[in-house]
Amino acid sequence: MPLLLSIENLSIRFGETKVVHDLSLDIAKGEKVGLVGESGSGKSVTALSVLGLVEGATCEGAIRLDGDNLLERSERQMRAVRGKSVAMIFQEPMTSLNPLYTVGNQVAEVLTTHEMVGPAQAWSRAVELLDRTGIPEPARRAQAYPHQLSGGQRQRAMIAMALACRPSLLIADEPTTALDVTIQAQVLELLDELQREFGMAMLFITHDLNLARRYTDRVGVMERGTLVESGPSAEVLTHPKHPYTRRLVDSRPVREVQALPADAPPLMVAHKARVEFGVRAGWLRRRVFVAVDDVDLVLVRGETLGIVGESGSGKTTLAMALLALQPLAGGEVLLGPQRVDTASRRELVALRQRIQVVFQDPFASLSPRRTVEQIVGEGLEVHQPQLSAAARREAVVAMLAETGLTQEMVPGLLGRYPHEFSGGQRQRIAVARAMIVRPEVLVLDEPTSALDATVQRQVLVLLTRLQQSHGTSYVLISHDLAVIRAMSHRIMVMKDGAVVEQADAQALFERPGTRYTRELIRAAGLQDGPA
Repeated sequence: MPLLLSIENLSIRFGETKVVHDLSLDIAKGEKVGLVGESGSGKSVTALSVLGLVEGATCEGAIRLDGDNLLERSERQMRAVRGKSVAMIFQEPMTSLNPLYTVGNQVAEVLTTHEMVGPAQAWSRAVELLDRTGIPEPARRAQAYPHQLSGGQRQRAMIAMALACRPSLLIADEPTTALDVTIQAQVLELLDELQREFGMAMLFITHDLNLARRYTDRVGVMERGTLVESGPSAEVLTHPKHPYTRRLVDSRPVREVQALPADAPPLMVAHKARVEFGVRAGWLRRRVFVAVDDVDLVLVRGETLGIVGESGSGKTTLAMALLALQPLAGGEVLLGPQRVDTASRRELVALRQRIQVVFQDPFASLSPRRTVEQIVGEGLEVHQPQLSAAARREAVVAMLAETGLTQEMVPGLLGRYPHEFSGGQRQRIAVARAMIVRPEVLVLDEPTSALDATVQRQVLVLLTRLQQSHGTSYVLISHDLAVIRAMSHRIMVMKDGAVVEQADAQALFERPGTRYTRELIRAAGLQDGPA
């Protein structure tokens, strides 16, 4: 195939700091090339340099598009390239789409800028593009603002923007990271179909090695700004040669679940748990939306119960009901013999010591105004006020060490604030905050979804070790079925607020009982994957 993009000995500096080192990479017309590596490896900054969007950086080498060196083009000339010859899909559409303009206007703007068509024609084509990318009721959705669309619809709108002028190269930067596996599969199938239709090439950036192996023709592996290995995707990611690539491949979740005693007692029970919300249906009328529909749940001591399902299936709402953070409209939740859903405020304070939670995004859930010592020690202040400051600090240091954070590793650890840590370190702090009061149940809501493969593996190993040493029961919510399979004793599958299937983890993956579960497993590409 003829060459489309040639990156030759590209180096990128910010001041005196070099973040990309002599990188060379070619993409042929119509080819899909993946770029994988951990956060900070230089993947995104390399992609942004193709479009000249790396502000404050010095670029050396050459980036040739059809033989034309883009690094030699002026800013005005690059504006003609962006969106027309080279387009980009960013990782998070909610922050990339303008919240003040409708999605139709944002797609139309690309056409009026690059193809000089009138507003009416641009709007008509914008609706056609939204329809082509699979958005239902495109004429109506074109008049919606980004916050009025679902995550999958926002990503489809962004794809419509990127493909409006039929670019020869599409850069997709983690385009499916925040999406459920079924929506992820739909978006990838759409990109595949549109790529064939338009004959465009694609640079696909991801930290999901399984996705890169299944979806791309060739792959490059980056470590600290250096391309350490490249070649056919199946070969590189199945039989890696470089130690760093081997480390990434070995970071896939591995099942290390210990069998439970046959007589393990039930610890938490939900019976006919039901959660309802009032939804406005016109100016005067309101209707009831059932978010969790009569769910029965039993969690035994030391067990991990995995809960999976698409966005809107009721997973997190159920978890909030178990934590008494969301009132029930019917049914009951018991922790041991004690009712959780009807507990008084005073009783809830005591219950918080027995059931804790780790949220998806530690950067949002950890207070930016408190130090690590204050964050981790807060539970002890509430539940063990008799402890002296010295004893509390000793307990905090011990718990942080148990989660893999010590003063030797991180100087000044106790006095630091959350923004001074990496994503994996912040999640360890969140786990330490929850575990320091020795809860019987820990709810884990997407605890590794934003982490790189190696960091994800470290956090999963940490959680497994803590469970085995403390006997804690986990309720694990995730859209990553590889994580669910690696960690869970049993799995509950939810759809539209109801439980459609519940079984032993191994049995569910080997013999899924419903079509919906089979679709989830197929979309995750785990039919034949390693356990």
